[in-house]
Amino acid sequence: MAPDTNTILPARMLNEFVYCPRLFYLEFVEDIFVHNADTLKGAAQHKRVDAGKGQLPTAKKKQAQSDEKDIRDQKLETLHSRSVSLQSERLGVTAKLDLVEIKDSGNGYSPRVRPIEYKKGAPKEGDEGFEIWDTDRIQLGLQILLLRENNYTCEEGEIYYRETRQRVCMAFDAELETWIETTIAAARKATQGERPPPLEDSPKCPRCSLVSVCLPDETRFLQETGAWRKVDPIQQLTLDMEFPSTNNRLDQGPFVEIPEVRLPTLKPGKDVRRLIAPASDTRALYLNTPGLYLSKKAECIIAKDKGKPVGEFRIMDLQHLALFGPVSVSPALVHTLCERDIPITYFSMGGWFYGMTRGHGLTNVFTRIEQFRNAADPELCLTHARIFAHGKIRNQRTLLMRNHMEPPRKALKLLKYLARSALVAPSLPTLLGIEGSAARAYFENFSGMIKSARESPDSKDENNTQQEFPFHFEKRNRRPPKDPVNALLSLAYSLLARDCTLAAWSAGFDPYVGFYHQPRYGRPALALDVMEEFRPIIADSVALTLINNRMLGSHHFTHAGDSVNLTPKGRKIFFLAYEKRLQSPVTHPVFNYKVSYRRALELQFRLLSKVLTGEIEQYFPFTTR
Repeated sequence: MAPDTNTILPARMLNEFVYCPRLFYLEFVEDIFVHNADTLKGAAQHKRVDAGKGQLPTAKKKQAQSDEKDIRDQKLETLHSRSVSLQSERLGVTAKLDLVEIKDSGNGYSPRVRPIEYKKGAPKEGDEGFEIWDTDRIQLGLQILLLRENNYTCEEGEIYYRETRQRVCMAFDAELETWIETTIAAARKATQGERPPPLEDSPKCPRCSLVSVCLPDETRFLQETGAWRKVDPIQQLTLDMEFPSTNNRLDQGPFVEIPEVRLPTLKPGKDVRRLIAPASDTRALYLNTPGLYLSKKAECIIAKDKGKPVGEFRIMDLQHLALFGPVSVSPALVHTLCERDIPITYFSMGGWFYGMTRGHGLTNVFTRIEQFRNAADPELCLTHARIFAHGKIRNQRTLLMRNHMEPPRKALKLLKYLARSALVAPSLPTLLGIEGSAARAYFENFSGMIKSARESPDSKDENNTQQEFPFHFEKRNRRPPKDPVNALLSLAYSLLARDCTLAAWSAGFDPYVGFYHQPRYGRPALALDVMEEFRPIIADSVALTLINNRMLGSHHFTHAGDSVNLTPKGRKIFFLAYEKRLQSPVTHPVFNYKVSYRRALELQFRLLSKVLTGEIEQYFPFTTR
């Protein structure tokens, strides 16, 4: 029976299938592709090969066997054709051939051809000399098969390995043809099933471009771990204390018994390889001068103020572009950034994140299908929401323990209890109440993490004028923030919401459909869900660093009625501190290797995606010690 050819398979995807079925699935089925040094190098080396017109002499009738020897004995002129595209309707595959050597007898018979494929690596060392890797055999063999099906005479092909600068020849036979057709059928069948499991301790993984998406070791570890281990159940806990600032009954003893839930731990002698991609060399560009106009010139962004150039930035150095207030962007620049998948994010002058522009990034429909299904199920929403709230409360408690001058014993006990209570909350409203009680206890003691003016040198502005210490915190307020501390927290939360939105997009989610935060027009609910875990350890930490290290003073803030905002110079200091925090390393609480906070954001969304698609059982919050 003829195979189902509704799905056209490119030859390079069959190469990926032989190399790793999971890589094939991610790239072909889920349409996920990430460049790394190897893929960029390979693309650069193929530029000359891909520059051809792809023309071949017309295939006529094949030679009779009696004519073949006469044609081989002739001294025929060798022609070359580059970047040749062929297709087989019978097999349902396509291929783009790097180079085809052509020997045309000119006697009316089809020309004899030989495909040559270029590879950046080295050949395989076998018992009988150098051999071709299986991944290259499938690609070259398929090219030969396609040439034969298009009536060209082709008996062999070659792989040119750039690393060793040598050609390795491969003959075509019936055994190779059978293997190719079997592999095509297996690959087509794989497109109809679930995502294949990751390779186990494979040496292929470290240099794979999709290792930061696949997460092979991390996925296998979490699959083996299963659900959280419940150990050391706490006894009946009674707190003989009062919390006058809260009316929630959760803070009143005696408390019910709640088992302690801990993250999974690595077994002795067992490590998770740090296969996650290294930190990128690109950086975010923040522009907050009203009236700026941005245009594209060659490979640079030109910033003009009232027609005069005031800045020039290389596009290749850009991770994303953040615009505050009325900043205009030329259509040519927007097109270029969308093509290169560099997002443009928009903020009000007050720092409110209200939108973004980017290319077609949502290609992975399977993750979003499961996201929407989970979002429509109240029980599943509650399951995910409990963990987000638990992670946030734990990190709030950690920040108080680290930074408070006299860590408040009562508040720490309450936060510990509330973190456990979040995991057994019977409903979303109850969970919101638990989180509210935790936030109240946390912000009531937030001022204890701010060093008083007497403990640091006097603050002076650029004119050496004595400045009053402006960082006095009483309670959380926003929209607009009414004091410098709240202004810093609001701006930090806004930037963090932006970065979580970008991380959600990169993982294939719709950032506006959440589980804990319910959908609302213009609000990236899912980004805010995962953001809960990182509020204390990123946003609050940045604000405290700026205050306690005296990086900002009263002259860095403006007052308009009850509203307080940073000046342009103050924002520049803030942006530098925020980006520095995102690039700083932290030990992952589950995998025990170092990642930057920016990578940690993306990693959490990747893990959430694996939970929704059924690869792993449990999502784990990002918590620090």
